[in-house]
Amino acid sequence: MGERELVQQAQAGDFEAFVKLVDSHKTKLYNLALKMTGNSLDAEDIVQETLMKAIDKIDQFRGEASFGTWLYSIALNQTRAALVREKRTDLRPLEEYLPANATHGEGNQHAHSHAQAFDWKDPHELLEQDELRTAIDAALTELPVKYREAFVLRYVDELSVKEVAGLIGESVAATKSRILRARVALRDHLSKVFEDRYGQKMR
Repeated sequence: MGERELVQQAQAGDFEAFVKLVDSHKTKLYNLALKMTGNSLDAEDIVQETLMKAIDKIDQFRGEASFGTWLYSIALNQTRAALVREKRTDLRPLEEYLPANATHGEGNQHAHSHAQAFDWKDPHELLEQDELRTAIDAALTELPVKYREAFVLRYVDELSVKEVAGLIGESVAATKSRILRARVALRDHLSKVFEDRYGQKMR
């Protein structure tokens, strides 16, 4: 049975059809919430709240986007609400995450600092390595929410930039900017992590 038929049945009150619709998405919803909050209990709560909201709002689903995308939008809203409740949104300006001297300074010092932040692989290319994945997860929880969610949707959930833009309610250009700035911030954070751990800069 296709998604459209399952949606129609769910909207008619068939709970088993609703369960079939959401089953294939629950893991991704949990991973999204976990990356955003850094806490498994919070993530579980967000998934449950998302599913309850979806049940309540199933009649409002019109099929303009896929059912999975619709669920994602609910999950993002629930995640944002949870982070606001815990006052964990935008605690620090993004500039604090940018490489030291990346926006000022001159001569070799500037070039050296800039190189340290950029002369190694992007974080999303290393997510399969446990140690780096743990470091990235820790760094993600420190990013302002609007940058965190853009990065997670693009590189963890592997959505297109256009899909991410639709979910976060921004233009494609603004979304690209958020993703880029999140990558810069994460690379700077990881450079510092490995410098502290191994006594040398990442190359």
